[in-house]
Amino acid sequence: MKKLLTLTAIIGLLSSGCRKIEMDGGTTVVTPTTGTENTILEGRITENRTLKAGNTYKLRGLVYVTNGAVLTIEPGTKIVGETGQRGGLIITRNAKISADGTIDKPIVFTSESASPQRGDWAGVVILGNAPVNASFNGVQGVGEIEGGINNSDGLGLYGGTNPADNSGILRYVRIEYAGYAFLPDKEINGLTFGGVGNQTVVDYVQVSYANDDSFEWFGGTVNCKHLISFRTLDDDFDTDNGFSGKVQFGIVLRDSSVADISKSEAFESDNDANGSSLTPQTSAVFSNITALGPKATLANTGNNLFVWGAQIRRNSSISIFNSLIMGWPTGLYIDATKGTPTDNNIPGSLFVQNTIIAGSPTAVLYGASTTSPTGATTASINTWFNTAAYGSSVLTNNSDVGLTAPFNYTAPDFNPAAGSPAAAGGIFTHAKLNGLTNVNYKGACAVGDTWWKNWTKFM
Repeated sequence: MKKLLTLTAIIGLLSSGCRKIEMDGGTTVVTPTTGTENTILEGRITENRTLKAGNTYKLRGLVYVTNGAVLTIEPGTKIVGETGQRGGLIITRNAKISADGTIDKPIVFTSESASPQRGDWAGVVILGNAPVNASFNGVQGVGEIEGGINNSDGLGLYGGTNPADNSGILRYVRIEYAGYAFLPDKEINGLTFGGVGNQTVVDYVQVSYANDDSFEWFGGTVNCKHLISFRTLDDDFDTDNGFSGKVQFGIVLRDSSVADISKSEAFESDNDANGSSLTPQTSAVFSNITALGPKATLANTGNNLFVWGAQIRRNSSISIFNSLIMGWPTGLYIDATKGTPTDNNIPGSLFVQNTIIAGSPTAVLYGASTTSPTGATTASINTWFNTAAYGSSVLTNNSDVGLTAPFNYTAPDFNPAAGSPAAAGGIFTHAKLNGLTNVNYKGACAVGDTWWKNWTKFM
């Protein structure tokens, strides 16, 4: 929105030696002595724009990139959410973000507060035209993203018919202290995807101290690699409304004292809120995930709102391969209590294979509101999980996995030691793993791995 300067404002700027410029989607104040910009981003960005490293950019309220514009963010740039304004960045359908940082110059979205807290600002939302099973105002295949983002112009809608849609690039990016609850179960997360297509690049992204989920996918086909969820409130990887992308190399480290009233877990997955049979069905594939819960040892209690390492429910058909689920009260919960029973998808399309569950008093659990039509029970689901050909195992203690320092909040080390059962044994023969990187280990890291270092922040 263009704004007129008052005479008082002009005099103030002249006396301070600063120059104020009105731009599409915000206002910039330039300090001549340094050449740096302090820019407030607000309203809509309707034309291509570049945010430059060395300047300060502040999100005032929800900022929408629209009209097919590309928002380019240079490596090393810092964007903050204005205190008390619930600032957020919304990449709408047909627009793009090009946030392509580097290992030594990551792009950082964070709070402007000197004493930041989770929920200081809204978060980053990317909306695309890939298929979803949601509906809006009676139109199937289009959804309204959560969090009070949508408006009369439909800028909060997502979904379409193009699985190869391209919403841009997020690479070497950190998102910190984001998220707020617009309404119960209608939150903005650290990073939200709605109908994002598989030509979008998402690689090396850390979400820390989110006030709801770290990552949530509503439909779409986007593939992601090297994701880190650090000390979030609710869920780490939440999948809904037909998400069918693939996620490889992911790290979850929870704060044992902080969990959400809605119950907290590493994976939460629904086909949709009703557990319907609508298509596309949620069928995401996760491989090489290290999901560390609140229980560093069996004696640790942690917040009693922590429940499952992975809850697969409401007719979801996600699959987990080559992963480590460690330190959760229950490792894996197949939940058939609502909608089309989830166990209908076993073993045809829902797979958990070559995965270690460790340090969990209950490794595998099944639940149904009535007798399952498949006759499934906790005993039968345990038998399925432990099928010899699937290569999964249950270890009593987290220490049996042999990671270096996985539960150290300030200086974690997620790498397996030599001789660890996670240091070898990665298997990629399953058809669902086509297109992923074939590695010989389980979990997110190899012995001596460095991908999670230097661009990240753990504190």
